[in-house]
Amino acid sequence: MDQQSEKKHGCLFIGSIMLVTIVISVAATVWIFTQYIFPEPFDPVELSATEQQTLNRKLRVFEGFGNSSTSPQNSPVANLEPEKYSEEGADRRIELTERELNGMLANNTELAERLVIDLSENLASGKLLVPLDPDFPIMGGNTLKISAGMELAFRNERPIVVLKGVSIMGVPLPNAWLGNMKNVDLVQEFGGGEGFWKSFADGVENVEVSEGKLIIQLKE
Repeated sequence: MDQQSEKKHGCLFIGSIMLVTIVISVAATVWIFTQYIFPEPFDPVELSATEQQTLNRKLRVFEGFGNSSTSPQNSPVANLEPEKYSEEGADRRIELTERELNGMLANNTELAERLVIDLSENLASGKLLVPLDPDFPIMGGNTLKISAGMELAFRNERPIVVLKGVSIMGVPLPNAWLGNMKNVDLVQEFGGGEGFWKSFADGVENVEVSEGKLIIQLKE
């Protein structure tokens, strides 16, 4: 191969590398913009008829909470009747699946396409889309994607609530920006005195988060 041919093939090789690099760069830029700068709304979870019936049965524990109908005959107020208060036979166990939680969010017009929840072993994770005011500096009018994770468990006869982290646009926030609360057991940190975390811990018998399921057992 003469020098001219070698030079020609060398230029083609370099040109091909540049073309591939440009394509990858453009694809990566489009992905970043669609995922973080201009993320698409989440697809609301639509429960099947069977799943909705199961959820409604669970929500009947919270009187009237599971009734989404606005008709007068189906409203909680219309069904309100005088009765003697009793805790006998009351179910203190709250058990919800990941699909049921997201299905409940889908019924909320404000959160239907903005918030999704994931349940895994001892971890509850969420993704939230936050639309910014048009007057907000630099990114005004755009939407931010915020992700967070919280460890939920029950050890040594008390609940564990630990913030694992918060990310904005895929970038984890420094612990200092989170008030140094990352990987801190909030119950242990703030449950020593009177207040919300002590009351919360004192009222919980057990907390269990597994793949796709949340179980909370309340004390009497």
